[in-house]
Amino acid sequence: MAPRFARHSLFLRSATAGLLLAATANSAPALPAPEAADLILTNGRVYTVEEGKPWAQAVAIKDGRILAVGSVAEIAKRKGAKTQVVDLHGRFLMPAFGDAHAHPIFGGMSHARCSLHAGKTLDDYRWIIAECVKKNSGTGTIFGSGFNQTLFPPNGIPNKQLLDEISKDRPLIFESDGHTLWVNSKALELAGITKDTPDPKNGTIDRDPKTGEPVGGLEESAMALVDKLVPAPTDADLQGAIRYTVRFFNSMGITSWHDAAVEWDKGGTSRAIDAYEAVKARGELTMHTAMDLRWNNERGIEQMGDILKLSARAKQIGLAANGVKFFIDGVIPQRTAAMLKPYEGTSERGAPQIGLDTLSEAVAALDARGMQSHFHTIGDAAVREALDAVERTRGKDGMTDTRPMMSHMNVIDPADQPRFGKLNVTAVFQPLWACNEAYMDLTKEQIGPLRSTYIYPAGSVLRAGGRLAYGADWSVASANPFEGIEVALTRVGPEGDRLPLEPNEAVTLAQALKAYTLNVAYVNHLEKETGSILPGKSADLIVLDQDLFKVPARRIHATRVVLTMFRGRTVHGSLDGLGR
Repeated sequence: MAPRFARHSLFLRSATAGLLLAATANSAPALPAPEAADLILTNGRVYTVEEGKPWAQAVAIKDGRILAVGSVAEIAKRKGAKTQVVDLHGRFLMPAFGDAHAHPIFGGMSHARCSLHAGKTLDDYRWIIAECVKKNSGTGTIFGSGFNQTLFPPNGIPNKQLLDEISKDRPLIFESDGHTLWVNSKALELAGITKDTPDPKNGTIDRDPKTGEPVGGLEESAMALVDKLVPAPTDADLQGAIRYTVRFFNSMGITSWHDAAVEWDKGGTSRAIDAYEAVKARGELTMHTAMDLRWNNERGIEQMGDILKLSARAKQIGLAANGVKFFIDGVIPQRTAAMLKPYEGTSERGAPQIGLDTLSEAVAALDARGMQSHFHTIGDAAVREALDAVERTRGKDGMTDTRPMMSHMNVIDPADQPRFGKLNVTAVFQPLWACNEAYMDLTKEQIGPLRSTYIYPAGSVLRAGGRLAYGADWSVASANPFEGIEVALTRVGPEGDRLPLEPNEAVTLAQALKAYTLNVAYVNHLEKETGSILPGKSADLIVLDQDLFKVPARRIHATRVVLTMFRGRTVHGSLDGLGR
C-alpha cells in the first residue's frame, strides 16, 4: 500500500490535470460547421456509379457541384439557413447519362425537315412525303431522312418508284443512316445520273441488274452526286438543330454527348462550330460537349493543318474538338462494309475506304498531338484495320492517354475481341441494335450463321478486359437510354418477342449504367468532371420514376425521367414536383 502522502499527492496531480484539460477544452476554438449546401436531395435511392461506394441516400449540392454524398443523417449536417431541401420519397437518383456517339446537328435537322422517323410502312412514307410536298410549294427539292431500309427487301436498297408516284416534277431526296440515299427519277435526272454514270470511288449507284438503270438508291460517296440539289441549311437552321437536340436529350436524362462527325470546309472553317458557339453564348448548351472533326477520305495527311486550326478555334470558345472521325467502311446489307471473308454466296468482301498506311499515318499524327481517333467500323475487316492502325501507333508512342474509340463493330472476329483491352481502345456500341429484328435479318443473310455469332460481342469484349461506352448514333436510332439498357441486358428488342441475339453477350445492369455514364465521360476526357456522383464533380443528376435495380429487365424501356439537372440547374422537370 502506498503512503497516505503519496496517495494525496497523486489525487492533487490528477485533479489539477483535470482542471487544466477542462480549461483547455473550454478555450479551444470550435470545429467549423460543415459547409452549407444550396440544395439537398434526400431520402432517395442514390446510385453513384462509384465502385467503392455505389449506394447512398442523399446528395448535397453547392454552386452547381456535388458537395457531399452519404446517408440522410450525414447530409442533413449540410443544411444551412438558405438550403433548399427536397425529399425524394425513395425515388431513384443517379448520374445523368452521356451519349458517346450522337449527331446533334444532323439529327436536329432531320426532324426539322421532312422526317420519316415516325413512319412504319411504305404507305406511311407515301402519306408523309405527299404532305411535305403539299406544304412546300414550288419546284425545289424535298429533302428528309429517317426511312427504314428493311422496308425494301431483300437487300435494303430503296426504289424510286414510290417517290415517282408522288412527284415526277421536283426532286425528292431522303437519307437513311448516313450511308444511303433514296431518290426519285427527277433527282437522278437533275444530277445527271444515268446507267452510263460510273460509280464514284468508295460509292455505288444502285442499278437494275438487267438494264443497268439507276433504281433510286445511292450508297456511300455516291450520295455526293446529288449534293447540289439539297438546299444548304441557314445559320439559324444549324443553331435551331442544336437547341432542339439539347432539349430532347435533356428530357431523356442526357447531359453529355460526343458529336461524332462535325462537318468543316477546306481552309479550316466550320459553320457547325460557329453554331455551337452561338448556342453556348446564349446559355442554351446545357450539355458537356466533345466533338470529332470528320476526316475527308478524299484528302490525305495535308488536312491536318485545317484540323488543328479548327481544334484551336473550338478551344478558344470553350469547346473541345480534340477528336477526328474516320469512316472506314459502310454497312452490311448493301455489302459496303469491309469483311475479312466474302459475303455469303458471293466473291465480294467490301473494301476499306481508307488504306491501312494512310490511316496509320493519320492516327500517329493525331496521337503525337494528344488528339483522339474515333473509327466508324461495321465489318470485321474494318475493325481489324482500325486496331492495326492503333497498334502501330502504340508501338511508336506507347500507351498515350489519347483514348481512341471505335463505334458500331457489327461483327468482331474472335481474334480481335481481346485487342480492345490490350490497346486501350474503347468499344462504343449502340446497345439498342443488339437484338433480332428486321435489319438484323438482312445482316445475317449477308454474313451467314458462323459470323452471326460474332455480332455485337459486348460481353466478350468486357470479359477480355475491354471498356464499353454506349452511344445511340441518333438520329439513326432512338436516343432513349432505357431502351438501350434493356437490350444490353436482354439482347431482345423493347417489347419484342423474338429470341435473344447471342444472349451470352449480354451485360449486367451495373456494366450498362457505367457504359452510359462514367465511360462516356472517360472517352470525352471528362471523368473528373462528370459521369458519377462524387464530391467535387458537376451536379449532373437525374431522378427516375422507377428503380432500375428493382424493375424487371423487360420493363426498363418504360422508365421515364422525372428530373434532369445540369451543373446543378434543372433542365427538365421541376424540383417542386419531387416534393410530392
